[in-house]
Amino acid sequence: MTRTDARPHPGGLADLAGRRVARVGYGAMQLRWAGTDDEPVGVLRRAVELGVDHLDTAEFYGDGVVNRRIRAALAPYDEHLVVVTKVGATPDPGGEHALRLAQKPEELRAQVEDNLRSLGAERLDVVNLRRADVEPGLVAAGDQVVPFDDQLATMTALRDEGKIGAIGLSHVSAEQLRHALGVGVVCVQNAYSLVDRGSEPVLDVCREQGIAWMPYFPLGGGWPGQRQVTDLPAVVEVAGRLGVTPAQVALAWLLAHARETMLIPGTRSVAHLEQNLAAGDVELDAAAMAALEG
Repeated sequence: MTRTDARPHPGGLADLAGRRVARVGYGAMQLRWAGTDDEPVGVLRRAVELGVDHLDTAEFYGDGVVNRRIRAALAPYDEHLVVVTKVGATPDPGGEHALRLAQKPEELRAQVEDNLRSLGAERLDVVNLRRADVEPGLVAAGDQVVPFDDQLATMTALRDEGKIGAIGLSHVSAEQLRHALGVGVVCVQNAYSLVDRGSEPVLDVCREQGIAWMPYFPLGGGWPGQRQVTDLPAVVEVAGRLGVTPAQVALAWLLAHARETMLIPGTRSVAHLEQNLAAGDVELDAAAMAALEG
């Protein structure tokens, strides 16, 4: 699975943690379903064949199942592949959400060790610290309310020890991102799409600082009551005019809206994977952008 110059770069190239990678990557969370590893391994290997060289995962995706499948499919890892993991929660198979918050410094350190073990890696390329200050999603209470600086100190120590290569953030405000700039943040993951642009101020900081922006829930619908981007009349109209799918229009808009954007759409299907990656080739003209943003 060695990268060659002949391999495609879906969406073009951008910088992530000191490496040039394709702007369209892959979010592996959907690979947590029960069953054999054959289909998930097939999806992952096909993604890499098609030029994907950055993945999003976490130990709490399926209680380590997703990481184990990534290891089965891709280890030993190509030097060009960037695996981005996440800490801030831990598996809770019997719980309401199948995970619980784990925000304390010692818990962050334990999660890094768990990710290293399940991925079979000597170092984690990038680790996103997922904060839990506000809804939507789980909100920290009791001993899970942890000072941000304590967490940043732990992440910096783990980087200094060689456990992680670079630090990212998730579910943060613009103020928190600015506060953390001194530790060398390389990427930010927040919910963001055409139906949820509440993190625009965070994206503005990423633009200003040249930080990779990795929106999750890029098609909307991630939180209860939220609309799907693919149901928006303007998205449907533009898709019909261009001869592509509404989902491809939604992903192409994210790429066009900010050059710092790096996508991590997820899927269980090779066919859907190929459609997602093809969104990197969709060109939205001025009329399409005006219709979508209006």
